[in-house]
Amino acid sequence: MSRVGKLPITIPASVTVTVNNGLVVAKGPKGEVSQEISTDMIVDIADGVLTVNRPSDSKMHRAYHGLYRALINNMVIGVSQGHSVRQELVGVGYKVSNEGNLVEFVLGYSHKIMLEVPKEIKVTTETLKGQPPAIMMECADKQLLGQVAAKIRSFRKPEPYKGKGIRFAGEVLRRKAGKSASKK
Repeated sequence: MSRVGKLPITIPASVTVTVNNGLVVAKGPKGEVSQEISTDMIVDIADGVLTVNRPSDSKMHRAYHGLYRALINNMVIGVSQGHSVRQELVGVGYKVSNEGNLVEFVLGYSHKIMLEVPKEIKVTTETLKGQPPAIMMECADKQLLGQVAAKIRSFRKPEPYKGKGIRFAGEVLRRKAGKSASKK
């Protein structure tokens, strides 16, 4: 049996989870998130505990078991506590600013990059002296948050020599030594 799939999910008092014809909806203080799941999977809610069960041991059901349990758990955590991502812009002259959900990046290109973030995501930017500019995003939907963070990172991926680019806070990059002058 799946190690992840068989773990029960405790539902906080402030969160309501409903299951209707393969659509799981979680509502809480941070918002509402929905996810379609296979109608084969059995989702039981009893006494504030949600469990996901599979009807058989077929390869497809085993794969779905852990997947849907993890997705539902992320939904419950998202609507109760929220998910957040912090990214830093490392490089000379790199800047970020936002006006509502319109984010403007200056990343060393000949032009500025404008990105309109979905309205479900709350965006804040900060520029402190002595620290790289940063962008913080909060959302109840972990999947949407990850997609937007990956899109932002794709504007200027961190390079291995000087480490310049957009990186996640706390991310450790593998650095390369670079060229060394030969002695003759």
